[in-house]
Amino acid sequence: MAKAAPAEQLRLLDLQALDGRIRQLDNRIKVLRDDPRLADLNAGLSVAQSDLVVLNTEVEDTRRQLTRAETDVEQVATRMARDEAKLNSGTGLSKDLVALQNDLASLAKRRSDLEDAELEVMERLDDAVARQEKQQGVVSDISRSLSGIRAELVGQIGEVEAEKQAVQAQRVELAASFDAGLLGLYERTLAKRGVGAARLFHGTSEGSGMQLSPGDLADIRKAAEDEIVFCPDSGCILVRSPEWN
Repeated sequence: MAKAAPAEQLRLLDLQALDGRIRQLDNRIKVLRDDPRLADLNAGLSVAQSDLVVLNTEVEDTRRQLTRAETDVEQVATRMARDEAKLNSGTGLSKDLVALQNDLASLAKRRSDLEDAELEVMERLDDAVARQEKQQGVVSDISRSLSGIRAELVGQIGEVEAEKQAVQAQRVELAASFDAGLLGLYERTLAKRGVGAARLFHGTSEGSGMQLSPGDLADIRKAAEDEIVFCPDSGCILVRSPEWN
């Protein structure tokens, strides 16, 4: 069996404390990075942006419709101006002048209808632009909230990572003070079990939180103080404190 002086075994608890703190800090970083507010706001932003794209398309389509309506009105107005000029010149046959008058009356009706249609398109455009601006406000609000939360989380993560680096530095220094064999055994146990070493206190393994059976406790009593024993439940190294039994 592997052996190490009781004092060295006891120091494994200090190493485990540092490893436990590093794990806690890693978990904290993960929790911060997985903050549910980010998922909620990103989902909301995606929907809001999609709605904005629809409104942007509607505004552009309506603007094109308005351009066509304005062009139609302009073309009729140009034709009316041309016919009025001919009519005012007084040249031509009487029937031609009558035809021009009739044409002008039709064109006036046509222009009135086109101007009504143009006004309807302008009203629709105003409504679409108002909805577009409102939706842009929604997108901007969500984006600001998202940026604020991200900045907040970046700051918190930075603090946790700084603490983690400090703990890791302590861990490196402490690990270097152990015998290579004992450290290797601890590291393998940590990697395999998730806990490298835990205290045995009043017959309870702090690695598993379980009271050891009378048989397991009897086996440990038989082991020499420098023998390394393991928790039968968690598999970690059991460090026998003075009050272990």
